[in-house]
Amino acid sequence: MRVGAIIAAGGRGDRLGAGVPKQLLTVGGVQILQRSVECLAAHLRIDEIVVVLPADLAADPPPYLQHVGKPVTIVPGGARRQDSVANGFAVLRERVDLVVIHDAARPFASPDLITRTIDAAWEEGAALAALPASDTIKLAREAGPDDPLRVERTVPRDRVFLAQTPQAFRTEVLAAALAANDGEAIATDEAALAEAAGYPVRLVAGETTNLKITTMTDLTMAQALSGSPAAAPRLRIGIGYDLHTLAEGRPLVLGGVTVPFVKGLVGHSDADVLSHALTDAILGALAQGDIGRHFPDTASRSRAMSGPCCEARMARASRP
Repeated sequence: MRVGAIIAAGGRGDRLGAGVPKQLLTVGGVQILQRSVECLAAHLRIDEIVVVLPADLAADPPPYLQHVGKPVTIVPGGARRQDSVANGFAVLRERVDLVVIHDAARPFASPDLITRTIDAAWEEGAALAALPASDTIKLAREAGPDDPLRVERTVPRDRVFLAQTPQAFRTEVLAAALAANDGEAIATDEAALAEAAGYPVRLVAGETTNLKITTMTDLTMAQALSGSPAAAPRLRIGIGYDLHTLAEGRPLVLGGVTVPFVKGLVGHSDADVLSHALTDAILGALAQGDIGRHFPDTASRSRAMSGPCCEARMARASRP
């Protein structure tokens, strides 16, 4: 059995709002498209790959697509998803027995998931990865643009599954499914085309880590899943302390608040030990030295400076 793969990357991911095609964004320092292509190229059962890109990217593709270890063909996408898949399928149709279709926006599909989808499709004709719904499912009534949404009924969730990719099809099944499309309807996945053409589609247990990057929240989750140290949030810790003696005739200022007392803290500024210690802790976490470096007691500008004012000026002065 010869297996080909189509990477569906013909859209631009405008819902993400990144200003560039989302497949070119990086996750853990690697482009999303590159991760998806490499996870399929590394699979032993896949013989060749077709990558469907927007026309401008197809004319000038990322150079890594030529160095994935397996034959890669790049084709321009179409107006709809099924048009893009049809463009990719035209390259593979005469050369393979089974086609795996995978969204470029799902960069974490495991080898086991790909294998199980291939096996199920070869046995059944068509298969897709899917997750069972875990929440209660509500079907909304049809409503006008200014009408509030209301529940029409509750759908039993034991029969509801959330479709993922990869999806796989024997070549003759995908050919018939694409041919049966009336040219007007818009299908959000290839399994829908196979269903409409009358073919049974096997459900394969999907993976929660096989997320689709659609929103900025998804992108943040993908960064965490990447396992890259560069993608992990950096934890910075700073410790600050301050010491001043008490003397009569000075105001006692703590945290910017003047506390009624017979003595106050002696210092070049207002000697606010609380604000100064907090500032030193923040500067330490930023690796920016201490407050004395930015406002030494030899500088006339910081003489008698109050705590909040001092900290605000210090923060401005320490910005890169």
